[in-house]
Amino acid sequence: MKRAVFPGSFDPITLGHLDIIERSLPLFDEIIIAIGVNATKKYMFSLEERMQFIGDTFSSEKRIKIASYTGLTVQFCKEINARFILRGLRNTSDFNYEQPIAQTNYKMAGIESIFLIASPEVSNISSSIVRDVMRNNGDYGLLVPKTVKT
Repeated sequence: MKRAVFPGSFDPITLGHLDIIERSLPLFDEIIIAIGVNATKKYMFSLEERMQFIGDTFSSEKRIKIASYTGLTVQFCKEINARFILRGLRNTSDFNYEQPIAQTNYKMAGIESIFLIASPEVSNISSSIVRDVMRNNGDYGLLVPKTVKT
C-alpha cells in the first residue's frame, strides 16, 4: 500500500491544502492528514476543531484519514508504515525551506518527500494569512473550505 503523510498544523485547513490533497489522491492508496501538535505553539483553533474541519471536508473520501502526532514527522511515518511525506510548494522560498528537511528525513529514516507545486489560483494562500484575515473580520470564505467556521 502506498501511504503518504501530509503533515501540518492546519490552523485552519485552506484551499491551498485542498489543492495539494486532491491532486495527490491518484498517486497514493491512502493519505494521512497528520496534524502536528507543538506544545509551544499558540493555535487559533483547537486540535478537535481542526480535526473536525478536515473530517467534514473529506467525509466522502475513504482514502483520506486524519491523525495527530507529536515529535518528528519521520517517526510518525515509521509508526504508521508510511513511506512518503507529501508537501505542497507555493514558491521558491517554500522549496528552499523544505529541501534540507526532506534530505534529512530521507537520511534518517528512508522516507521520501513528494512535492507538488500549488496551483496558481491558490499559491497565495497560507494559514497565517487566513488567520490574519479572520482576526480582522475579513471575508475568508474564498480562502478556506466551507467546513471552516468561526
